[in-house]
Amino acid sequence: MFPSALAGKYRKSRAPDQKGKNMSTDDKIRNKAQELKGRAKENIGDATDNESLQAEGRADQTEGGLKQAGEKVKDAGKKVKDAFKK
Repeated sequence: MFPSALAGKYRKSRAPDQKGKNMSTDDKIRNKAQELKGRAKENIGDATDNESLQAEGRADQTEGGLKQAGEKVKDAGKKVKDAFKK
């Protein structure tokens, strides 16, 4: 079998209109969790005067925030696309 045929065969089944929504929601949750983890790291770094932990926490927060912004852009694009379908 071709790899694409295998992927379809073993993929979890979802309703066609739910496919994009579930992934987007999962991504948003992961991104927010990363941001919160970064905030916790930064606070622990503040409490222990650990500058590298503070920096790592800020980096995690920034990365999570940027990913969330990307998700918002994707959502806006989907809304525009849906508006043209009508």
